[in-house]
Amino acid sequence: MNTRIRYGGLGLLAVTGLYTGVWAYFSPKGWYAHFPGFGLSRLPQLGPYNEHLAKDTGAMFLALAVLTAVTLRQARDDRLVRTTGAVWLVFGVLHFGYHVQHLDMYGTRDQVLNVVTLSALLLASALLVLPVAPVRRDGPR
Repeated sequence: MNTRIRYGGLGLLAVTGLYTGVWAYFSPKGWYAHFPGFGLSRLPQLGPYNEHLAKDTGAMFLALAVLTAVTLRQARDDRLVRTTGAVWLVFGVLHFGYHVQHLDMYGTRDQVLNVVTLSALLLASALLVLPVAPVRRDGPR
């Protein structure tokens, strides 16, 4: 994996963590009613509103965002990047697993968007776990 992909993956995950975390923690009712935004709403279908669960979700996403922001500033630290990727990957696999088992409660558009967006986060996380390819300094032969 190259450094640009590393920065892109970390950037995507940091934005996701901040977007979801700030919204869920500081406006839990609004987050529950309107997440993921853009005229869509995916949470009311999952059960009744629970402020504690919404705020805990926000806190968890904010914690992931902080970890990812720190890692972005030290993106050349292979161990830190791979650890951050692994943390997001554990969350992402479990999160994805839950959602693909409950797609029946959504219409086709939301089913597809759920799978696509959660897959993109999984892919970004998985790429971060890979080591950076060594830079060749010998030039063309």
